[in-house]
This record gives sequence, C-alpha cells and structure tokens, in this order.
Amino acid sequence: MSQTLIKTATDPCIVVDHVSKKFLRRNTHSFKEAFVGWIKKKKVRADVFHALDDVSFQVGEGESVAVLGLNGSGKSTTLKLIAGVMRPDRGQVLTRGRVAGLIEVGAGFHPDLSGRENVYLNAAILGMGRRQIDERFDDIVAFSEIGDFIDQEVKHYSSGMFMRLAFAVAIHVDLDILLVDEVLSVGDAPFRAKCHTKIKELTAQGKTMLVVSHNAGTVRELCSRGIVISKGKKVFDGDIDTAVGYLDKR
Repeated sequence: MSQTLIKTATDPCIVVDHVSKKFLRRNTHSFKEAFVGWIKKKKVRADVFHALDDVSFQVGEGESVAVLGLNGSGKSTTLKLIAGVMRPDRGQVLTRGRVAGLIEVGAGFHPDLSGRENVYLNAAILGMGRRQIDERFDDIVAFSEIGDFIDQEVKHYSSGMFMRLAFAVAIHVDLDILLVDEVLSVGDAPFRAKCHTKIKELTAQGKTMLVVSHNAGTVRELCSRGIVISKGKKVFDGDIDTAVGYLDKR
C-alpha cells in the first residue's frame, strides 16, 4: 500500500519497493458482444495483465527522473501508484512530502463547474487553504493564459486549455514531488517551453520530479536519469542518454 516516509536528511523522497500490479483484461470488444454473451449465458473470459512485476527503485530529493517505455509497459501505472490513485497488489510505495500529479489531462476537474471553481476545487484537493488559493489565484490564471474563459464551464475547454489550467494549479501548490505524465505534449510550443522553464525552476529549488514522456528531447532537457520499464519489469536505471538509447534499440 502507499505510505508516507518520515522526513530525515538521508531518506529518498520516493521508494518503490518490489511493487506488482495486475489488472483483468476482458476478452469482449463491445457492449453488444458482452450483452449477447450474457443472454446466451456464456462466461466472459478475462486474462490477467501484469502492468508491473516486482519493480523497485528510489528517487532522491531534488532528482529529475524520466520513466520510459513503450505503450503498455507500465509507466503510467507507476506514476498512479506513486500518486496514491492506485494501490499495489504486492510491495509498497513510500513518498516523503506533498505530491502534485499531472497524470491525466483534466483529472480532478468537474466538467460542469467553471474554470474558476475548478481552480479552487483542484487546489483544495492538492492541500491548499482558501486564503492561500485567493492569494495565488491571479498568478494561476495568468500562467494558464486562460483569460476570460476562466468563468466558462470546463466541459467546453479543449485538451490544451485543460492542461494549461491543471499545470498552473499544480505548480502553484507548495509541492515537494511533481509527477508529470505526457500532459506536456498538449498545447502549443510557446506554452510547452514556458512549462519546461517552470519545471527547471522547481528542480533548481530542490523539488523532486518524475516525468513520463515519449519525447526524447523533452526528457533529455528535463531529466538527468531514466528508468526504462518493459512489459511491467524494470530493465534499465541510469543516466538519461543511455536510457533513451536503450529504449531506441527495443
């Protein structure tokens, strides 16, 4: 299960200790097939999919680490376990400090609420108090570049607008660990560059970061270390250039 590390001078910020996670993958492709099978009283077969299999690693305070792998390798599952969104079937995940996750575009946003209301909702979920949100609200909106759309229901937002606002909220929280899963691939080039600059500022301040991205340029720019996961197993953990090269060979 996910736990919190007691803060000391020597402990890492993240510990993933012999973690395994599996899911059931049902062999029906549509609701119609499942319904027909139910009518005919046929059992729906379900295969076990091992998203992670005995994965272990540690991340020190202030490290910027990329989690790399092909689609379906277990990268996003790793970040969700660290964020506490999921629990491992075996092993344990430990974190030290406040975790802010940008794991899915729009996650934690209510579609029927306005951008303004969602800022307060999402920031509160991440541990900010009302006075703190009030003090940082204008900075959040300015960074997001949402402008007048801040009072529009977010169900009308594009994926890029979701990402802008979610990222702006996350970086204005007093965070210790930032988890980023591909969301920086959404949006225009100038805003992505601004996000990269902000992440570099956070890591310079000693914040810890884990990032999932298929963009080799992005991870080389932001990270000094790479962990490669293949079919749920950790197959490499080392410097970022070697990690990207290892992935390119697969």
